[in-house]
Amino acid sequence: MAAAGPARLVRCGQKDELYRSGLRSGAGTALHGLAGAKKWLEWRREIDLLSDVAYFVLTTLSGYQTLGEEYVNIVQVDSTKKRVPSFLRRAIFVSLHTVVPYCLEKGLLHLEHELQIEPDESRTSQSSPALGLSSQTLIRNWIQKQVGELTEQQKKRVLQIVYVLKQCIPLLHRLHLAVFYISGTFYHLSKRITGITYLHFGGLQGEDQSIRSSYKFLGIISLFHLLLTIGVQMYSFKQKQRARQEWKLHRNLAHQKNTTKEKTTGRHSHCTLCLEERRHTTATPCGHLFCWECITEWCNTRTECPLCREKFHPQKLIYLRHYQL
Repeated sequence: MAAAGPARLVRCGQKDELYRSGLRSGAGTALHGLAGAKKWLEWRREIDLLSDVAYFVLTTLSGYQTLGEEYVNIVQVDSTKKRVPSFLRRAIFVSLHTVVPYCLEKGLLHLEHELQIEPDESRTSQSSPALGLSSQTLIRNWIQKQVGELTEQQKKRVLQIVYVLKQCIPLLHRLHLAVFYISGTFYHLSKRITGITYLHFGGLQGEDQSIRSSYKFLGIISLFHLLLTIGVQMYSFKQKQRARQEWKLHRNLAHQKNTTKEKTTGRHSHCTLCLEERRHTTATPCGHLFCWECITEWCNTRTECPLCREKFHPQKLIYLRHYQL
């Protein structure tokens, strides 16, 4: 036996994904036929999770090869490469590969949702079917309780952290994939954490050596592209922060100039977001007026009017120059 090369691991993963997608499709079709389209839309993520868990419980957790592993003649071994992984190690792998991504996705989704909704909307959101089965679970209730104890400033900070996490998770997967192409081991992040590797038996033992250099080159290209993507995102973030600071400075200067005019005319128009005199008046497509900075910051999290809740794209905002009221 020899260590399985990256080509076999990729084919194994593709084959397993093919059978898993077929199992998910069959389970979804059965639920659609039995409970109808509404229940299928509400439970489809949970059905996909149960299908994936059933696939790995019947194969990996039971001590058998998956269909993909059988297809390319590879077997799982632990970090010593002398024994098959223990039951606990396989159970941790199945959990990390199926349950943890689902819980992480749902947790971030519910946390972001709870941080964005208004207090008077929390009751109606509990019955919303768009969030699926977990909207009725203890996890959601725990998140609601924790978010309810936060101040508005803390909610903004946590919302920023959630946004960063949602951006970093795909980058982490891309980094892991690039490392796999270079090293040739651990195609899945869950296998890297649990230390599960593969040995190839039967056939030509060195057939993957001829194309390993190609995978290494692909890994270097992927890593370079990932670093370039991170650099562009960091540069854009710094430019945005700089523009925001310059805008605040310009706003304060403009406010000082307009204070005298507002006092002489006796006209005071307030922004409903900052509750201060409106500066650099900006109109939404529905006709409501706000400060430019206030409404643009609002649109970073919600694409709707703060007053009438009409949906619109941020590009539709109209900055009113020389507006006196």
